[in-house]
Amino acid sequence: MKAASATHAGKDRITDSQSPPASIPDSTPDATVMLQNELAVQKDDYLRLAADFDNFKKRTRRDSGQKAAAEKESFILDLLPVLDNLERALTCDQSNSSAQLRQGVEMTLQQLVRLLHSNGIEAVEALGRPFDPHRHEAVSLRHDHNQPNDVVLEVIQRGYCRGDKMFRPARVIVNALEESPKGVHAG
Repeated sequence: MKAASATHAGKDRITDSQSPPASIPDSTPDATVMLQNELAVQKDDYLRLAADFDNFKKRTRRDSGQKAAAEKESFILDLLPVLDNLERALTCDQSNSSAQLRQGVEMTLQQLVRLLHSNGIEAVEALGRPFDPHRHEAVSLRHDHNQPNDVVLEVIQRGYCRGDKMFRPARVIVNALEESPKGVHAG
């Protein structure tokens, strides 16, 4: 009886090893067609997603360009009244006193400074401050024993920044009592 059961058990083992595992789908024509259809759907979804992403990138680039152009246009429109005031100052009657002309130029300068300020652009304060090679460009050295070493004695040209971003460093003359300030070479 043992032999018969062993033979029967061996037969089951052979049968089990010949049947495909449950996780692998039957390779019947219906299963193949279903897999091909699912693959086609996945491919279509992928192509749509790729096209949507490409369109998103194009739209973002276009919107960014339009925003930059609109900001430039707005700045130019804000700048035009300043130019108008300078033109008026140049066409004013020669009989006007220089004091009136100076007052007009000062008002125009104030208008321009307000415009820059409203766009986040500020002048770099330098006079009387310690020399900073990140914010100042030393164009000359001077020796003034009444002032501290490495302090800015004179501003030749204002610097401008927006937050931490420097548009242009201030061009300055630095007091050099001892040795040249950091980043400045005498010569």
